[in-house]
Amino acid sequence: MWVPPEMKDPVVLHHPTRKSVGYFGAVRLRDGKFCFSREEGKFDAVTTWAFLRRLHAVSCRSGRRVALIIDNAKYHHASMHKEWRRTREPDFRLLFLPPYSPELNPIERVWKLVRRLRLHNRYLPELSNIMDTVEKLFGQWTRKAAVLHRLCQV
Repeated sequence: MWVPPEMKDPVVLHHPTRKSVGYFGAVRLRDGKFCFSREEGKFDAVTTWAFLRRLHAVSCRSGRRVALIIDNAKYHHASMHKEWRRTREPDFRLLFLPPYSPELNPIERVWKLVRRLRLHNRYLPELSNIMDTVEKLFGQWTRKAAVLHRLCQV
């Protein structure tokens, strides 16, 4: 931050007002069932590992193999959870997409649909309003969603 010479101490001239929230999400391609987790901090190896463990716990109940299509974010490859991922294979496996290919990732279609259905052309004054609106939709999708099944077919 540039400080004019006449000012002895730097002064913050603005207050950061941008707040955000992010979501991890996964869609079961077989029937459109949705699993999500809110992340109010940053996406990193710790939060990714927490979501992978949650997803593993939910998906292993079916007794079927899971292949998770995932992009190449650095935290998806983290050495912190590499051994954990290795011990879960071949029943729970991460399939990494080629770099810079979000159009191949089915979850990207879901995020686009969420924005169109719940966020576009709406005034939501507080971040909590956004979370409530989005998570209400997510709640409907956690019990198998035909719309996600059609949307994410590969």
